[in-house]
Amino acid sequence: MAAAVILSGSLLSTSCGGSDSGSSDGRTLRLWHYEAPNSAMGMAWNEAVKEFEARHPGVTVKFEEKGFEQIQKTAPMVLNSSDAPDLMEYNKGNATAGLLSRQGLLTDLTAQATERGWDKKLSAGVRTTSQYDTNGVMGSGAWYGVPNYAEYTMVFYNKDLFAKYGIAQPQTFDELTAAMDAFVRKGVTPLASAGAEYPAQQYLYQLALSRADRSWVDAYQLYQGETDFHDAAWTYAATTFADWVKKGYLSRTSSGSKAEDAGVSWIRGKAPILFSGSWWFGRFAEEAAFDWDTSLWPGSALTLGSGGNLWVVPKGARNKELAYEFIDITMSKKIQNLLGNKGGVPVAADASAVTEPRAKALIADFNALSARDGLAFYPDWPVPGFYDTLVSETQKLITDSEKPDAYLDHLQKAYDKGVPGR
Repeated sequence: MAAAVILSGSLLSTSCGGSDSGSSDGRTLRLWHYEAPNSAMGMAWNEAVKEFEARHPGVTVKFEEKGFEQIQKTAPMVLNSSDAPDLMEYNKGNATAGLLSRQGLLTDLTAQATERGWDKKLSAGVRTTSQYDTNGVMGSGAWYGVPNYAEYTMVFYNKDLFAKYGIAQPQTFDELTAAMDAFVRKGVTPLASAGAEYPAQQYLYQLALSRADRSWVDAYQLYQGETDFHDAAWTYAATTFADWVKKGYLSRTSSGSKAEDAGVSWIRGKAPILFSGSWWFGRFAEEAAFDWDTSLWPGSALTLGSGGNLWVVPKGARNKELAYEFIDITMSKKIQNLLGNKGGVPVAADASAVTEPRAKALIADFNALSARDGLAFYPDWPVPGFYDTLVSETQKLITDSEKPDAYLDHLQKAYDKGVPGR
């Protein structure tokens, strides 16, 4: 995801005695990931640690607490040092995993993907972010990562707040804007957002996607054509987003908020609507003390989504075989089914094993989105450093210190500078 939550707590688990085949006593698997312990992925990976230790007595799993932003900013430096972990979760796309693969910092997993059958378990749309060519562009080439869940964005509705203010839950885009107008008239800021991290830019990208098609996405994300930030889709997105700020749909103070702030605001019933990803689903199911519902963004065939963040094995990892084994366990039916029932979007579960009603609906929406080729990836993926550009420029739109036309100029300049061969 260009998106994730900051980890709190630890899933560290250790054991001793014996040895696994191919490893010596006292071997350690150093594992980094940034999923919250009460998220679907956090719970699934915790169970995978237990399963791994049961299969490999004498091997210690050392889980190290990291945050999404921390890994995003320091990965190239860390992976080029002796401090690289054996296995870590990393953001997918050209600007992140693609960049590291191009820099020679990741292990080629092609042979493992074939031998262990990971390639057969992933659908084509999910598999796109696993492979990178020699320029670090996703969609073809060697395997440098394995996503063992999928993700997509949706609208989260606080049904209790809609009922409290007598506002109907929207089914169309026009109804969505009408509902937001109604909340504003009642003194309620309808959208939970955050400009200091990914949420705000994802609202804007979704607005662009509502006026786009697959060829537009492929041009932007895969360089299969020219990208013009002053085209109809991007212009509509920037002007509409700026208009939403003026109308009070989201707060100007959200320019300094982080993703966690937006999620917690929604959990605490401060805002009736949040547009964000399925990575929040398990946490909301556990922490939200009100009735809530989700839907795909109304009036758009496309939305942000992809295979989940990748398991990557650093080139300098000391215990690569153990890393492959751990990935394999997270792809097993046991862990995949658990992931599904905890509110994640599994890639290799038994459909009949996922019985929790909200989880079934979550997976059904993803399957519908995937079937219509509706996964449009994330706005920060195309070029290195674009995430920071999107954050800073979108913050300026929120504070009205920059107009849409200048915003789009800056995006065009940063994008063109990062596209290989330009």
